[in-house]
Amino acid sequence: MGEHVREGRDYREVIGVAGCGRMGAPMLAALDKAGFCVRGFDVQPIAKSGPLSDLMHTDACIFAKGLQILITVVRDITQTEEVLHGPQGLIAQAPDLHTIIICSTLSPRYVHDLRERVPGHIALIDAPMSGAAIAAQEARLSFMLGGADSDLDRCQPLFDAMGAHFHRMGVFGMGMQAKVLNNLLAASNTAMTRLVLDWADEAGLDECALLDLINTSSGQNWFASNFDTIEFSRDGLSDNNSIGILVKDVESALDAATPDTDTALPRAVQDAIRQLKPRCP
Repeated sequence: MGEHVREGRDYREVIGVAGCGRMGAPMLAALDKAGFCVRGFDVQPIAKSGPLSDLMHTDACIFAKGLQILITVVRDITQTEEVLHGPQGLIAQAPDLHTIIICSTLSPRYVHDLRERVPGHIALIDAPMSGAAIAAQEARLSFMLGGADSDLDRCQPLFDAMGAHFHRMGVFGMGMQAKVLNNLLAASNTAMTRLVLDWADEAGLDECALLDLINTSSGQNWFASNFDTIEFSRDGLSDNNSIGILVKDVESALDAATPDTDTALPRAVQDAIRQLKPRCP
């Protein structure tokens, strides 16, 4: 197991992707395809990584050797803590590490506080992304970026390899703030679109005809317009799928709200997402 360096390209820095699941694996593949010197880390058996198996590690100590840029794409704060400070402890185990890019969607409050808990010589960038797995597979993710301009400029070739849209939102932490607000809207659209489709069933309306109408009318939204290509569009709630992650993302937005913010509507959206049941084609 080693790193790939494409012929004719001179990328000397060792880049690691921690969390090579539904989003992280295609991001790793995109970086590899672009010619970067990359490796992946996940707790799942390497055999499950398929064509990426030769890039994967399950031993954090081996993964950390020579690591210079770390991209985290794990599920939540707990797993982020495990990667950075906990059992994997990559900050301590990777002496050459100089940049951490947080791509998971987390509480902006937690992300902001990371700066005080990560050594000052390590640059921090928050780069949560949007677009679902299909966009990751097609290397057209939308990134919301927070960090120093010099750090973002230096890492832009990495984002170019994985995405198609890049939004610089401000200092470190502002990318995450923008992402949870975006996802709050996404959760709202998901909950209401699914409700509308259920009501359409009860009224005898054809699903495809209604979705076509919505796509060119005032109810248009990303979830409805891409209903047939979004892998989680018909899912019910599960802790391990995107519907469950939406519940978490709403909670991340709520965690960053000021004490006097009216959170009744976001809570109602979160409750509606929790109640989603699988939808048959």
